[in-house]
Amino acid sequence: MNIPVRVRPILFIVALLPVWEIAVDLHPGQILPGPVSVAGGIVELLQHGLLFKYVVASLFRVTWGFTLAALLAIPLGLTLGWYRRGEMAFNPLIEIFRPISPLAWIPIAILWFGVGDLAAIFLIFMGCFFPLLLTAMSAVHNVPAVYVNAGRNFGLGPREFISRVLYPAVMPQLIAGLRITLGVAWLVVVAAEMISVNSGLGFLIVDARNAGNRYDLVVAGMVVIGVIGLLLDWGMRSIEQIKVFRWRSSEG
Repeated sequence: MNIPVRVRPILFIVALLPVWEIAVDLHPGQILPGPVSVAGGIVELLQHGLLFKYVVASLFRVTWGFTLAALLAIPLGLTLGWYRRGEMAFNPLIEIFRPISPLAWIPIAILWFGVGDLAAIFLIFMGCFFPLLLTAMSAVHNVPAVYVNAGRNFGLGPREFISRVLYPAVMPQLIAGLRITLGVAWLVVVAAEMISVNSGLGFLIVDARNAGNRYDLVVAGMVVIGVIGLLLDWGMRSIEQIKVFRWRSSEG
């Protein structure tokens, strides 16, 4: 029987569930809760209205932190990538801040914004800003010279050159960078919610651990985090396939 390629990973995961349950039955209390217990935990969260509430809270923070980082980092990165003197001036500062983990900013975030959404959004922003900045700079560096020369030969003004040459040429690499950085944002929000807020999927995991060692809810939260991360990545992959964003790959 010919199984569709997209269905095979799902079938593989389904096939692993009995193995997981058997391993739990053979060694109770020594490994993770079984899939039946985890499914029960998800149902419990749904019944109490907590799952939807926490998912929305996490997505809200990711949306704001990721969007603000993209709106600031991409234009700045394109500008610095195009004007090499500006890049040389700012590069030492970028290289100092870039290796700092966004989680290292947690004390500063709490000091500046207190415990709440703003602190988590700030941490997500810091986790996304520099990867997007470097992606935009690299995208400009990789624009083929023939595109630049063609735009100049046609006498395009600065605005026309940006809209008709620069942005289309860098868009495929920017989309790839956005996809990777969105995964970073999703990682950071979970870590931030474990410390700086009292809602969201990260908070769910910590709260379940502290409230009577509810590891079924802990793993349920982990499963939900993984599924949403998969859906976010799938959404960005779908954007990559849109023709208007594949201008460079359609050459020739």
